[in-house]
This record gives sequence, C-alpha cells and structure tokens, in this order.
Amino acid sequence: MSLSNAILRGITGAFVLNSGLSKRNLPTEAAQGLQGFAATGVPQVTKMEPETFGKFVAYSEIGIGAALLTPVVSPRLAGAALGTFTAGLLAMYFRNPSMTESDGIRPSQEGMSLAKDAFMAAIAGALITSK
Repeated sequence: MSLSNAILRGITGAFVLNSGLSKRNLPTEAAQGLQGFAATGVPQVTKMEPETFGKFVAYSEIGIGAALLTPVVSPRLAGAALGTFTAGLLAMYFRNPSMTESDGIRPSQEGMSLAKDAFMAAIAGALITSK
C-alpha cells in the first residue's frame, strides 16, 4: 500500500469507524430523527423501523471504516464502499433545499456539515483510481 493510500484510508477510516461506533446504541428518538433526515436523500429508508435503520447505519459505518483501515482490503473495494456511502450523504445534501444556497450547490450554514462529505467522495475517487 502506498503512503498516500495509507493516509487517505487511515484518516477517513478512523473518522467513519468512530462515527459508526458512536451510533451503536442510538435511542429510538435519535434513530427516528436520523432516519427522517436520511429520507430527504434516500426516501426508501422510511420503510425501515427506526431501530433497524439506526443499527443499519451504525454497522454500515463500522464496516466501511474497518474496510478502509484494513490493509488487505483493496483500495478499489474500500473506495467503492466509501463512495457508495458518500453518495447517500451527498444525496441528502443536494435534495434538501435548506442545505444549499439558492444556487443549489454552495452550502448554506446548515449545509456545511454535509458539504464536507464532498471530501470523502474525492477520497473514494482517489482510492478507486489508484494503482
């Protein structure tokens, strides 16, 4: 694994893994809130029970973070997992009008927390295309 791949995977993997670990025991109300917000980008999540959705998000983030941190997982596979996850986050950003300025692209103050996920999309692209 190249040094640049290790840096991209290490920092991003630790961030995503930590995020997933912090969601393992979400209270129902918190899972409902997260699900409602996620539904702005991926409406199909409303078909899940809130507790199931919370566990799905937590364990998805744990799995993606672990894949990024595990050197035997190919950069392309780890990048594809990160890219898929990030696509859902960016869908929430672009489909929620309060997240962007009137041009639909630049982040509003409320959208800054999701706009930063564009960096994860770039990292996913770098991992997928790396040699």
